Amino acid sequence: MKGKVYLVGAGPGDPELLTVKALRLLRTADVVLHDDLVAPEILELIPPDVQIQNVGKRCGSKTMRQEEINFLLVTHATAGSQVVRLKSGDPLIFGRAGEEIEALRRSNIEYEIVPGVTSAFGAAAAAGIPLTHRRSSSTLVLTAGHRASENDANWNRVAGDESTLVVYMPGQEYAEISSRLKSSGWAGETPCAIISRATTPHQRVHLTTISELDRAPKFASPTLLVVGEVVKFADRGLVEEAGNLPEFEQGFVAALAHRAGLVSESLHADEEPLA
Repeated sequence: MKGKVYLVGAGPGDPELLTVKALRLLRTADVVLHDDLVAPEILELIPPDVQIQNVGKRCGSKTMRQEEINFLLVTHATAGSQVVRLKSGDPLIFGRAGEEIEALRRSNIEYEIVPGVTSAFGAAAAAGIPLTHRRSSSTLVLTAGHRASENDANWNRVAGDESTLVVYMPGQEYAEISSRLKSSGWAGETPCAIISRATTPHQRVHLTTISELDRAPKFASPTLLVVGEVVKFADRGLVEEAGNLPEFEQGFVAALAHRAGLVSESLHADEEPLA
């Protein structure tokens, strides 16, 4: 009797952001094949008798090829095992779940997709950034930084005051990304946030603008880059630490606070009086 494969999202890092179903599957699985970016605290939730294997990829280095991962999924399930393919964030967003689904279908292996909190949403929430806003952004675009050279046209189509761009896996060549954004029509003063290791105790957030992006610090992966006017709504806790920031970033944070205050005043002025 064949087993079943579960494509499970582990969320952005905080174990408490796992879904109840994801946790149940981890505790009842026979085999767990996980990405490299899945937090160690989440892997510790797996019982010791479960077969666990790291099949992840990071920064261009690969533990194994995608074809080998597909083979492992099919092989374990054919042997009757309940297999959890554990992916950072959500399995359907830059997780290569599509390729694995195709392999499972070809081999007539039963599978189920268990969504997770995607890294963009977790990182934005942890930094207090609304990815959409009634007055600032009505369009949200998720893209992968390592394919930036292929997506210039896409960036050009979404450039503007009412768009938010979230770049997964931006790498550390921020000067190149800054150049591409500006050449695609994004204004140099557009706010940006680099969020590293979101939702974990090691989370770091750097606020800057497209023009100053090339001066950003090199944070540990995984990182995300958020671009757009919504960044000005970042948690005020970031503003309170402005004294420890470089001079150019202090200026940005001060401007962020000022602009957020103006928006707040505008919102209150637009409110209807309560009856």
